[in-house]
Amino acid sequence: MQFMLDHGVDIVGALDINPHVVGKDIGEIIGGEAHGVVVTDASMADELLAALKPDVAVITTMSTIADIYEAMATCARNGVNAISTAEEAIYPQNSSPTLVAELDALAKENGCTLTGSGYPDMYWGVLVDTLAGSLDKLTKITGSSSYNVEDYGIALAKGHGAGLTLDEFAASVGQFNDLSSEEIARKITGGEIAPSYMWNQNGWLCERLGLTPVSQVQKQVPLTHDEDLRSSTLGMTIRAGDATGMSAVVTTETAEGITIETQCIGKVYAPDEFDRNEWTLHGEPDVTITVDRPDTVKLTCANLINRIPALIDAEPGYVSTDRMPNNRYLVKPMHDYLTS
Repeated sequence: MQFMLDHGVDIVGALDINPHVVGKDIGEIIGGEAHGVVVTDASMADELLAALKPDVAVITTMSTIADIYEAMATCARNGVNAISTAEEAIYPQNSSPTLVAELDALAKENGCTLTGSGYPDMYWGVLVDTLAGSLDKLTKITGSSSYNVEDYGIALAKGHGAGLTLDEFAASVGQFNDLSSEEIARKITGGEIAPSYMWNQNGWLCERLGLTPVSQVQKQVPLTHDEDLRSSTLGMTIRAGDATGMSAVVTTETAEGITIETQCIGKVYAPDEFDRNEWTLHGEPDVTITVDRPDTVKLTCANLINRIPALIDAEPGYVSTDRMPNNRYLVKPMHDYLTS
């Protein structure tokens, strides 16, 4: 909210399901003076959107299209453009095609646009696309992004297999590693397997770069450390050699002969480890870019907000950001960047 205010956005309403937040002025939440906008219970979303008719709704709640479907659909029914931080929303066409088709039709029917943005949009997408434009020949893209599961709660830590023995990891988290491309795609689109964040990102990169994917597989590989590590989130000591987390590796082969191999590394960090985003483009010449200690939360918010003019200007429907212009820094108030 503060970043929106920084760029001349008028916040006209707010919704939440948290009873401790509902009824508060947004200024109290931000930590400043009152703005005269009080948080409304999310059950009143339809009524609030119909009454206020905002230009844009920003959805910052959960991670999957299934999670945010009703929020997106509510916006679309009311003709309100919407943009979400949900990781799958960056390119849900290859993981939730049925839900996206429904949202796309609803948005087109009501003349608005839906999309997803955030940290991956820039640091796993636009950045890679821009670098590729500097090469004479491209043969392979490898990328990795790491995060400390201690920062995101016990559910995520357990979902990454932290604290399991390698046998336990193989029997649970890694049980689908040997599936074929067709089998894993079917299970992901059918909702039996959750796509890793890079599953959607590889789809985004293929679309942006004009590549034709012919196969895509996902493997969840346990990570270990050679010394015991204490996890405050799990409330346990992870023994040396047991899983501290995992690397979710997605490999995409394309008809053009360019391979994209990406991984999200989520684990309990050792004392000397930190978040890192690294990409290498192999070809003529090779090039590598590394971003150490990115402030992922602030970068997610800023990148999403800078996307708002392109969202408003885009055609109606579900339009992923690979079909939008690259972000730019907003020197002027946001409305000065609208062309529609």
